[in-house]
Amino acid sequence: MSFKALRSNRVRSLLTMLGVIIGITAVVVIMSVGAGAQSLILSQIEKSGSNLIGIMPGAAKKDGPPASAMGINVKTLTYEDSVALQNQIPEIIATAAYTQSKQSVVWENYQEDLTIVGTTASYIKVENSTVSFGEFFTPAEERSLARVAVLGSKTAKNIFNNSDPIGQKIKIKRETFTIIGVLKERGTVAFQNPDEQIFIPISSAQKLLLGINNVNLIRAKIEDSAGVPAAMDQAAQILRDRHNIRAIGEEDFDIRNQADAISQLTTITSALKFFLAAIAAISLLVGGIGIMNVMYVSVNERTQEIGLRMAMGAKRKDLLKQFLFEAIMVTFIGGAIGIVLGIGLSFLVAVVAQYLSYAWKFSISPLAIFAGLSFTVAIGLIFGYFPAKKAANLNPIEALRYE
Repeated sequence: MSFKALRSNRVRSLLTMLGVIIGITAVVVIMSVGAGAQSLILSQIEKSGSNLIGIMPGAAKKDGPPASAMGINVKTLTYEDSVALQNQIPEIIATAAYTQSKQSVVWENYQEDLTIVGTTASYIKVENSTVSFGEFFTPAEERSLARVAVLGSKTAKNIFNNSDPIGQKIKIKRETFTIIGVLKERGTVAFQNPDEQIFIPISSAQKLLLGINNVNLIRAKIEDSAGVPAAMDQAAQILRDRHNIRAIGEEDFDIRNQADAISQLTTITSALKFFLAAIAAISLLVGGIGIMNVMYVSVNERTQEIGLRMAMGAKRKDLLKQFLFEAIMVTFIGGAIGIVLGIGLSFLVAVVAQYLSYAWKFSISPLAIFAGLSFTVAIGLIFGYFPAKKAANLNPIEALRYE
């Protein structure tokens, strides 16, 4: 009977479902896209390996980012700090120091602003990178203001097309650098693409291009991931001694490992995902209110029918069940359509992201689908109860007289 009543008013039934359809579709898409974005973020971090620790300049609270990560220029870390960590901590295989800036790069008729990374010879070992052809600069060159450069694979292609870049000279700012190598293609790592960068010795970046003595980041590669906590403790103590810091908690640097970064980002992205899903669920409440309004209209339109049923022996609980079931059916069908649409849109987003070479996972949680359907049925129960109760409480004599 409920199904026939909905079929007799197809357009109104569809419009009644629309709020539920939109709400459930939004919830499913947000949960799926949130899971895909989370997998993308974590994969970027995990690419670097679990046996790395990163040291950034500037103090930070335990659960907050360091000051330098917020765009504040902090000059408390130096190249010498990086050397001291490598020499004094047995668990460390290699350390790399970094500076980074955008500079104008010129070769013949080519000119573009590119990311210049000043780093150390151990960059290759720390970042698990490989030289495609040519060579990387040496420890002697990293200290001696050598004017040599190594190109990312995409940068080499953009500047030189298919010609051999080895031995060619490019101008960075006003300084001339000789190309000595090209790195193997890696893709995006930790939200940076080394394929689009140019690498030069850190001393050359500091003195010739930037006029600074500090570095923006130090990374240390630990022999075994089990030794990361001990290495972090030793690094903190060494840097406190070097920076004349006497009390724990007053550090002018921040040390993090990959596990910390993954844990923090997982917490943040999960909270954001559920927060956005909760906002999307508000549209379900709006849809529920719409269902209640339509059901009230339906009760008024069918008052004589209700009176006739009661005169023929229908009990109040029968009428309550009938109208309540109609409301539940509307929300359930709307929820099912919304879930199908949500899965389809989520799959489309995943396909597009993967086509663009992002490590995006298509993920639909069965629990989210079950919760979505359960929530829609609950909406139908809650918002369908009052119109159903009104129908059940009608006086049969007055209902038969109603026009």
